[in-house]
Amino acid sequence: MSDLPRKAVTRTAKLAALPLGFAGRATWGLGKRIVGESAEIVGRELQQRTAEQLFKVLGELKGGAMKFGQALSVFESALPEEVAGPYRAALTKLQDAAPPMPTRTVHAVLDERLGVDWRELFLEFEDKPAAAASIGQVHRAVWHDGREVAVKVQYPGAGEALLSDLTQLSRFARLLGPLIPGMDIKPLIAEMRDRVSEELDYALEAQAQQAHADVFADDPDVVVPAVVHQCEQVLVTEWIDGVPLSEVIADGTPDQRDRAGQLLARFLFSGPARTGLLHADPHPGNFRLLPGGPDGEGDWRLGVLDFGTVDRLPGGLPTPIGVSLRMTLDGDAETVYELLCAEGFVKESIELDPDAVLDYLLPIIEPARADAFTFTRSWIRSQAARIADPRSPAYQLGKQLNLPPAYLLIHRVTLSTIGVLCQLGATVRLRDELQEWLPGFVIEEDVLEEDLSEEDLLGEDPAAEA
Repeated sequence: MSDLPRKAVTRTAKLAALPLGFAGRATWGLGKRIVGESAEIVGRELQQRTAEQLFKVLGELKGGAMKFGQALSVFESALPEEVAGPYRAALTKLQDAAPPMPTRTVHAVLDERLGVDWRELFLEFEDKPAAAASIGQVHRAVWHDGREVAVKVQYPGAGEALLSDLTQLSRFARLLGPLIPGMDIKPLIAEMRDRVSEELDYALEAQAQQAHADVFADDPDVVVPAVVHQCEQVLVTEWIDGVPLSEVIADGTPDQRDRAGQLLARFLFSGPARTGLLHADPHPGNFRLLPGGPDGEGDWRLGVLDFGTVDRLPGGLPTPIGVSLRMTLDGDAETVYELLCAEGFVKESIELDPDAVLDYLLPIIEPARADAFTFTRSWIRSQAARIADPRSPAYQLGKQLNLPPAYLLIHRVTLSTIGVLCQLGATVRLRDELQEWLPGFVIEEDVLEEDLSEEDLLGEDPAAEA
């Protein structure tokens, strides 16, 4: 019997205990309120206790539980310091670690998928995993032609574990809402469930990774390891060394932080434009900072791993994103509002004040206004507090806006990337990347804005592209 099925009952029990713990803390919080403690203090204590239990449980598990924990970990910078501080190490661990699969199970998968003589394909193979994640673990090896490679082996029963965990987590998503201010947990879990089959398909992952490897082969800034071999449950790619982004976040120099942040933003926006694909799992465990150039001289480069989750955008990022962003910076409230209505961000049954919508958006896109913007934890906390406070106008307006399905993954990737930039504390020339790669953000000088048709403004229908 494989590792995951054997432990399924234990994992299920741990996840099932989470809502009971949340309910118990809510009762505890009510008691504290009755004896006179302020709502703010009690709320912070509840949030801290909830975070402690959640990340302890998720950190012990593979499957969908760990994947959900990794997704949450990029938003750590939005948490109040008294909550985030004690758990930052645990969150970082979630980004690139999990309990290893037994060696006998790894060998059984390789016997079945590569053949009983699979060792002949390698000059060396390390049984101890170099990294482990939600659905598989990576072993360092040397391919028969002398290339250093990473061998990703999928956990037996990974699909069932993913679906089971995410189904359970979705049942009490509402209780997790206060943990990450301003973030709706339920759509995040639903979107993960929808993409389970894609992530389990190593053939799709190999295609996406090789597409990026081909396009970025001679890129001076971004390194994507090429695919060496792929079959069901096994993916072999070139090995890349480097400093994990989690280490840069913890101990990196200012130069490393700024360089990593700039390249992360560049990859986010240039990837869809150059490959028609959006890397959709931007947690720090999937990135490395590499010395520049073959001789190690020059600027640091960004190594990118794990293409199991991608968004297919044949025309690049939707043009309305760039147009509405530019119009927001220009203060054109009416055009921004028309664009949002046309794209489905404002439902037909709702009418909002365009100027109020502009006021809601302007603080969010502040990084695009400056020549260089320093992403900080305090900045993202202020944004989260503004959107999450039920007493604020931003909260009331945000509840009325809609997120169209075609934009769901783009939105999550963008927020996740901003979360990582704030963890880095990086100073980034974001506007440079938007001008270079985001369709619709820059208008050609010889084209007058007022002469553009509605189709020019809106671009292709992203739902048709997705």
